[in-house]
Amino acid sequence: MIKEVKRRDFIQLALAGGAFCLFPPALRAFQTGPGVSKLISPGNRRSKVRVARLYMASIHGPWPKPNLDLKKEIGVYENAFRQMKDEMADVDFVVDELVTSAAQVQGLRERLLGADGILAIHLNIDMWPVLQEILRAEKPTLVFAVPYSGHEWTSFGDLRKQPMGARMDCILTSDLRQLATAIRPFRAIHHFREAKILNVTTGNFEDYAGKAKEKFGTEIKPVSLARVEDVYKSISDKDAAAEADLWIRRAEQVVEPSKEDIFKSCKLALAFEKLLDAEEATVLTVDCYGTMWDKTIKLPAYPCVGFARLNDMGWGGICESDLRCAMTHVLFQGLAGKPGFVSDPTMDESKNSIILAHCMGTPKMDGPSGPAASYKLRSVMERQEGVVPQVQMRLGEKVTQAVLIGTDQLRYFTGSILETPVALSDDRGCRTKITVKVDGDAEKLWQNWTSGLHRQTCYGDITTELGYFCRFKDIRMINEAA
Repeated sequence: MIKEVKRRDFIQLALAGGAFCLFPPALRAFQTGPGVSKLISPGNRRSKVRVARLYMASIHGPWPKPNLDLKKEIGVYENAFRQMKDEMADVDFVVDELVTSAAQVQGLRERLLGADGILAIHLNIDMWPVLQEILRAEKPTLVFAVPYSGHEWTSFGDLRKQPMGARMDCILTSDLRQLATAIRPFRAIHHFREAKILNVTTGNFEDYAGKAKEKFGTEIKPVSLARVEDVYKSISDKDAAAEADLWIRRAEQVVEPSKEDIFKSCKLALAFEKLLDAEEATVLTVDCYGTMWDKTIKLPAYPCVGFARLNDMGWGGICESDLRCAMTHVLFQGLAGKPGFVSDPTMDESKNSIILAHCMGTPKMDGPSGPAASYKLRSVMERQEGVVPQVQMRLGEKVTQAVLIGTDQLRYFTGSILETPVALSDDRGCRTKITVKVDGDAEKLWQNWTSGLHRQTCYGDITTELGYFCRFKDIRMINEAA
């Protein structure tokens, strides 16, 4: 039976201990203002990630040795899962069985269909009929096999190319910590299905929203400016002042913005949280360079601090009503528990690099429980007004940049942060900038570049996890720097 976690029940459980203890550290909210957020991390609004954990074996398999103690073998894996309990805390193993025959798998069919994915752990030789029956469920399936599990691995490559193996991938390793990696694409699938994105715009995005709903289960809902203004007015000046004081005290320096500008931006930031909470949504994007900022329609303040704050909390704040980046952000959260950095890039072939720039930076690029980077409070460069956190990102950090194009293509590349130009004298381009040395060829990167300017960048090389997810969701993955 699938276990559901009701929203208000979760909040009571989380607050009872004074901390969010039910989910992995990378997915916990953190205290930013007068109180602790009641919001639950993306994908955890209604239920845990549902995984079917199947131990595949044959009763009399002679390899890796005759009379293998299957119970003892399973105990080794159970111990590994216990050691990773924090990362697995948002996972419900809705099926947890030793399967030794195709008929046994058939009896589990209905339960398997309710899972986000199947983790099939290979114990010994001659389990081929079991695996074939598992794949007939047509669910995302990751086969995990340590050395000496059996000889079936020699056919895994061919099986992946056949229709039966279209939703199968494999991790062949002695490192049991990779069991956590195996779960991550299932978590992303779950997050997408339960994610709800609010889009503050007067633009029409029904076609994109319909395709996203059909492919991933993600709901994208329009929100009016009047609704935002009403929520903004409902935020007390006392709470807004406390939030503004917090941002000012934590800042390395306040350069252009006035206290009044910071106050308004922080009041809007609290309104964003309240709006997400009311809607049980996960991500907010605003048409801040379009229909929400013209002569007749205008936000109460610049939204950048609000976006950064949501990102710091493990949620999502996305610039410029960019739904592709919003979807990519949900993907990063599911795979890595980390936010993305939306950027307007520019090239520098002399350093085999690309400069990723945007005025708004997110201090907690390692995720909500990670360290906060230093920042300055600046104005928006193009407009010389408003408030943005200009963030000092970490030199040498490996990064992955990606964007989900439509519902069937993901373009990406990886690199390392070479420079973080945030000096006040560096006034060209946006406020927060990182120069990324490209893994591959920067010339090929710009030659292969297509589909607009914005991309999302997160800390870490997550191409392996992206590859599993894209395979399971039938998405073409393109390395733009190769």
